[in-house]
Amino acid sequence: MALSLDGVSDTLLPRRYQEEIFVRAQQGNVIAALDTGSGKTYISTLLIKWVAARDAGQGKITVFLVPKVALVQQQGEFITKQTTLRVRQFSGATAHDMGDRESWKKEFEDADVFVMTAQIFLNLLTHSHWQMDKVSLIVFDECHHTRKNHAYNGIMREYYQTPAGARPKVFGMTASPIWNPKNATDSLATLERNLDSKVIAVKEHVDELVGHSPKPQEIIQVYPAPPLAYPDYESKSLRAKLDLENLPPEIGLAVDKILTRYDVTYFSLGPFGAELFLYSEVKQRVSQLIEEALGSAMEYQFCFAGHKPIPASDPLDKVHPRLLELDKTLAAHSSFFEPSQPGAAASEIPLTWCSPKVRLLAQMLLDRYTTTFQCIIFVEQRHIAACLAAMLSRIPITSHVIRAEQLVGHGREAAKAYSKGMGTRNQQDTVKMFRERQINVLVATSVAEEGLDFPACDLVIRFDPVQHMVGYVQSRGRARHKTSTFIIMVQEGAQSQAERYLEFSQSEPQLKQVYQDRDLAPPTPEEEDDAPDDPNDLAERERYVVPSTGAILTYTSAIGLLNHLCSLIPRDKFTPTHVPRYTGDYSATVHLPSSLPLPADLLVYEGPPRRSKKEARRAAAFVAVKTLHSLNVFDDYLLPTKTSRGREREDPDGIPIGDVRMIPDILDVHVRDPWARGRTLWLHTVYVDGLPSAGLVTYTPMPPVDLVASGLHIAMDEPREVVLDPREAWSQHRAMEEYTRMGLWWCITGRGITLPLTCYLVPITRDYTIDFAAIELAVLHPFGSYNWEGVGEEHYGHLLYMNNKEAGHPMILHRLRPNISPSSRPPPGARESSFATYREFWLYKYTRKDYVPVIPPDGPCVEGIVLDRHSSSFYSLSNDCSISSPSKPPATVIFPLSICRWALMPEHVYRTFFVLPELCHRATDVWRAHDARLALKLPPIADDLLVQALKLPSSNTGFNNQRLETLGDAVLKLITVVHLYNKFPHRHEGQLDGMKRVSVSNRTLLSRGIERCLERHLSSENQSIRLWRYISSEDDLWSLRPRRRASRQFPRKSVQDCMEAILGASFATGGIDMALQAGTVLGVASGGPNPWNIRYGCRMSPSPPSTLFTTLQETLGYEFKHGQLLLEAVTHPSFGATGSSSYQRLEFLGDALIDMIVTEYLYKKFPEATSGQLSWARSRAVNAAALAVLAVKRLGLHQLLLINNVELSMAIARYVPVLEETSEEEIILHGWKHDPPKALSDVFESVMGALLVDCDWNYDKAAAIITVVMEDMLLALRPDLPRDPVSQLMVWVAQSGCTSISFAKSHSRPELRRHDSMTVLVHDTVVAGPIPAPNLSMAKGLAAEEARRVLDDPESPFHLSKVCVCRKEVAVAEEAPSVEVPVDVAKEELDDETTQGFAMLARILFEEVEEPRLSAPDDKEGEPDDVGSVADGDETMEELEVEEMMEVDV
Repeated sequence: MALSLDGVSDTLLPRRYQEEIFVRAQQGNVIAALDTGSGKTYISTLLIKWVAARDAGQGKITVFLVPKVALVQQQGEFITKQTTLRVRQFSGATAHDMGDRESWKKEFEDADVFVMTAQIFLNLLTHSHWQMDKVSLIVFDECHHTRKNHAYNGIMREYYQTPAGARPKVFGMTASPIWNPKNATDSLATLERNLDSKVIAVKEHVDELVGHSPKPQEIIQVYPAPPLAYPDYESKSLRAKLDLENLPPEIGLAVDKILTRYDVTYFSLGPFGAELFLYSEVKQRVSQLIEEALGSAMEYQFCFAGHKPIPASDPLDKVHPRLLELDKTLAAHSSFFEPSQPGAAASEIPLTWCSPKVRLLAQMLLDRYTTTFQCIIFVEQRHIAACLAAMLSRIPITSHVIRAEQLVGHGREAAKAYSKGMGTRNQQDTVKMFRERQINVLVATSVAEEGLDFPACDLVIRFDPVQHMVGYVQSRGRARHKTSTFIIMVQEGAQSQAERYLEFSQSEPQLKQVYQDRDLAPPTPEEEDDAPDDPNDLAERERYVVPSTGAILTYTSAIGLLNHLCSLIPRDKFTPTHVPRYTGDYSATVHLPSSLPLPADLLVYEGPPRRSKKEARRAAAFVAVKTLHSLNVFDDYLLPTKTSRGREREDPDGIPIGDVRMIPDILDVHVRDPWARGRTLWLHTVYVDGLPSAGLVTYTPMPPVDLVASGLHIAMDEPREVVLDPREAWSQHRAMEEYTRMGLWWCITGRGITLPLTCYLVPITRDYTIDFAAIELAVLHPFGSYNWEGVGEEHYGHLLYMNNKEAGHPMILHRLRPNISPSSRPPPGARESSFATYREFWLYKYTRKDYVPVIPPDGPCVEGIVLDRHSSSFYSLSNDCSISSPSKPPATVIFPLSICRWALMPEHVYRTFFVLPELCHRATDVWRAHDARLALKLPPIADDLLVQALKLPSSNTGFNNQRLETLGDAVLKLITVVHLYNKFPHRHEGQLDGMKRVSVSNRTLLSRGIERCLERHLSSENQSIRLWRYISSEDDLWSLRPRRRASRQFPRKSVQDCMEAILGASFATGGIDMALQAGTVLGVASGGPNPWNIRYGCRMSPSPPSTLFTTLQETLGYEFKHGQLLLEAVTHPSFGATGSSSYQRLEFLGDALIDMIVTEYLYKKFPEATSGQLSWARSRAVNAAALAVLAVKRLGLHQLLLINNVELSMAIARYVPVLEETSEEEIILHGWKHDPPKALSDVFESVMGALLVDCDWNYDKAAAIITVVMEDMLLALRPDLPRDPVSQLMVWVAQSGCTSISFAKSHSRPELRRHDSMTVLVHDTVVAGPIPAPNLSMAKGLAAEEARRVLDDPESPFHLSKVCVCRKEVAVAEEAPSVEVPVDVAKEELDDETTQGFAMLARILFEEVEEPRLSAPDDKEGEPDDVGSVADGDETMEELEVEEMMEVDV
């Protein structure tokens, strides 16, 4: 098939020499020794495709290994382009965490080829993510690195541990397989042995190879030695003016290092190059030091501003005078070394200011320059590369033709060094510019020798001497044009340099001959290796394989595992990364950081004697890791225990967590419900204000209840079984049903009910039995009686009646009006006064199409009090008579007596009917609570609290579980933290926090709730009584047994909220002890039902506290029994001389304890506050700024804190005066403006945690003490605290409906190393900022304030309506924001610097603010029209039928 011209460039065809190597690689493991540019990577793609076809279906992968990060993308993209396989690329920045097993598992399932750095693959093998026998091919790029302790060699050691038949194929690629030309045979044999491969070269198609990889012309260019002086250069040099030798040491400038490099540069480049280096290096460092000093001064002034007057001072006074002198001197020379303005060309420099070496270089570049010219100049040091690249553009003879840039490695020097290394992205950008010919000269270090894909260069120059064979071969390989030139610059008289080059050049053909004619044969073992490891040491090495997982511990991996463990220990910005410390020479001892929560004897491990210091350290590390694995510090995958960021499948107790991803957002649930028909009847006597009024007959025995409704005390006693006469049972059932329907129609619904009822309200006799006689009399006249004879004044205020023209609007008889007839004239101001007579008004009101009412002109009238029908069955949990449904003042109306009927129902019965909805609601709640307690085996939680815990907000009953859910959230956190703290004594804070997050996550709570069928006990019914709900469903009519369930729908979030609410209810009933019992039955990781003092008490040996803590104990009013706890509580991680762990574990405990105490305080003090108000008030007291104030002002902990870090000590000293002058009210209202060192709040939490442990885990005792300590802070809390600017902005944005807002942090000045400014973006438009501040918290607050102002200002160009396109004119009351927060995402995990994270956080805050207050529903909703008002529209057919029945004479 012919290829189009467009496809030719992207489609490579194998050359014959490539096919030759490929065929030989199919036969066994080989190392392809081919020159740079000969297409080794393409041969590997051929082999990859062949292996993939051969091993299809075996579940194996191909691994392509590279030695440098920059090569990952380059090789990965090439393989992707040349194959159809699924290729994944991984380097340190893009790889998953080693603990994220789920993500790695998915990667291995979804890909065929993995291109990665060698260390990542070695880690994957070490941690048993993958096994060597599941790899079909390993490609080693630049495989000559497979020596000594390189990761390549580590991988091959695991290769040799795999059975021979299960090992993968190996393919190595290099241009220089021989590292040591003096012992070529041994060097080659070592590489072959290490890679289990044979080095091969092209045999049959050498001519073709030479044609595609021509050798450049090699020239030795001799240059004169540099002179001792340069008379044309300025007499007073910058070095002399800076006078660095006499610089005070406290300035912190690395003078010796700078001057050493200056001398090297002077010798190599001449005086201008040396001065350029000196100017750039010193300027970078001096600017950084001045910036740091100014930052400290500004922070100092900010701390005191507004607290007390301070003398005005210039921040520059805080800068060392010598630094200012240096800065001034450098500024005076800036025009000499830098362009006068950005974008302008720098001034030219005379050749006489350059060394002879540079002059010769410039002349060579000029002589060989063409318009397509490209050149690489190799140097040894980064600062030489930077200076030389700058000089070439300023030398007169090259400035107009040379466009030079430096290319150096990453480097490990501090960021403030001028000669710092380049990042991967900068390297890639520079290489891209070279490929695209935007620059034509690269001044590079060894980073450009191998791997990176450069175009063939016209000229390659070794500016500095060649040091080894590999460097010679690799750098020369960049000059692979047929006309290319490779120049070696050698100083005149430097005989050793010339001899070394000649040795490399002359020995190369002989070296190639060593492997040129090799045929494939099984590798022969060699007795010696070129690595320095002693053979006896290697023979004595141990290897440990974890039986359960296959994870491997070796001498070479042990040190890395220990370093990884220590790096995960939590630390603040003032504490350096924790590392193990090694002592001893040939018998080493490893000392682990004291921040690891291990006893002192488990922090030190001694290894066996070895013959080298390196091997001794490996042996000690091996012993340490193996022991720590037995202690469960390392898990069975040899990862630090519970540091996985993947999705946890079990809780810390090992109990599986179900997968909740398939659970729908809205649950369809059969909720437990008592209202079902059955065979047995139960009678409950109902008491109103203490008097028996009626009987409630049910098919389910209901618990006794009492409540307050409509200002009346209602009570229902124990159930008694009703036994009916079998001969009359059916008729009596029917009579109770009709009587109850009649009462419901008169008093509650005003409409008929078709389905059978599940309860009956009936009159009772004096002996508390059903009064069937009264029932039968009443049901004969279900719509009442027209016979008003015998009705007199004794019935005023007691008789219930109704106008048959307005069914469903009952009235109480106020008085009979014989003095008024339908023909009477209404008095002025009456509703009928616009008509001449009452009769005319009634005729107008009730006349309809084809119907004229019959209203006689004569006869008496009746005046009645209109009864307000409330639309909800709300009742108060507090049984407060003052809480009742709001009602309007009583109104009276007049109707003709002839159209009115009175109910044959005693007053005490119809008044009971009026409160029947509340009674049934309360009975349902209590029955469901009792049923849940029995089914879930809950402890004896108070009925009202359990009812509240099971009540969902959607029920709109005036109370719900949200307050208890807030309380339960704190309870859950505390009981979980206490359990984890005690169960895992050897886990540090980071590990404990990870386990806590799993235990308290919404996903875990939802799983546990669903497992226990908690959803079947939730109350979600809206308590509107427009429709009577206590009826049988059609399914129940055909059921042989009572089903006692009802279909309901509610969000799945309700289940996890209810879990926490039950914990809150149990704590409110019986404290922590009952919460532990409830947590156990709910499946929470709380350690079991036993009280803490029984489980954890008396574990520690008493020890007297140091006198250091005397004042602290007096302030607390508590004397510690265990002094070691106080010592641990005040030990910062930087302080390692106490023999005690740092405070981090106790801080973890204290954080949960303080959160619980503050939540309990607010819950009890503000019973009317909503959940959102409680949470917000709590957050104002439980934050770093507020706790830091308590630590300093209340307890003086800053004086006790054990620190071994000067910067942290200075930061605390600067902030203490601010905290001492800040009131509790101020910190509560404006805590967001403060950013004290976190160590202050940490030590307060740790001391409170130590208090709980010391008092034998007596929560009540600890809470009492801590409440006194926090008293002033707690008194400043209230439900209506204003929100901080960030929260205000988020709530306002959520109400407005915009979902594309985010924060962005930045530097106020480019030279700053830290972010100090915030910006607010709306739809990628900057509406506020960047606003700088002394700390990011304040910057964010100020930016949020400004954004809120401009977005809400109609005159502003950034008014929300002008910049937002999400939605227009959103009515918040009608439409809420549509952002959803996933069930398994914690609030702390959301990032407000992304639009999605900002929107989710805004949604959460919006829901907290908009949460309805706990009050009675508005009874005006659904209220019937006023009696006597003119009806709008036709009445329903049902109402017409009722009216016709009521008009029939009885």
